[in-house]
Formats: sequence, C-alpha cells, structure tokens
Amino acid sequence: MARSLDGLVLSPVADQAPGQVGTRTRFTYHEEDGRIWAEYTGGDVVRGHLVGIRVDDTLDFRYVQLKQDGTTSSGHCVSTVVDLADGRVRLDERWEWESQEGSGTSTVEELPLS
Repeated sequence: MARSLDGLVLSPVADQAPGQVGTRTRFTYHEEDGRIWAEYTGGDVVRGHLVGIRVDDTLDFRYVQLKQDGTTSSGHCVSTVVDLADGRVRLDERWEWESQEGSGTSTVEELPLS
C-alpha cells in the first residue's frame, strides 16, 4: 500500500474544463483509520470538500464545491494511489458529476517541496 495521504498537498497536472478544478487548485488531504477527507481551493473553485474511504490503494469519495460564479456542484470519484519514483504520490482519478452532466478522468500529484 502507498504511504498515507495525511498532510499532503496535491494539484492537478492539467486543467479541466472551465468551472472545474485545474492546475491552480490545491487539495490538502487528511487520512485516519481508512477515512479520507480534503479541503481544496484555487482557480475557479472558491471552496471544496471531499470525504470518503480508503481501502488499500483505492479511494472512494464524494466531493462538493462552490465556484467563483456562485454555483455549487457535487460528484463521486474513485482514485488509485500511486507511489512515484521520486517519492511523491499521484492519484489517478475517475470522476462523475452527480449534480450535473459529465464524467471523466484526471490526475493529481503531490507538490514537490520547495
């Protein structure tokens, strides 16, 4: 199993469609006893939260976010945790909106220490 996500800051490696998370979005993860949660902000997202579980290297969570235009949206995501060769963590994600149409894949990676 990959290392704990607790305290890690991750960011998407590419921008998604307008109004979604992008390379300026920062996720701060927490993990305890198989439970995961995170806060995120940046880009088009004013504030977002996710909450779910981790079983081995699979995360299963729901997310909700408030966007710059004042709208909210929510969805479901299943991610695979991958240890990178340089010691950082990557999440390979499959997500689907529940509050609107749309689904896709994305990748977020732990930011390197400055």
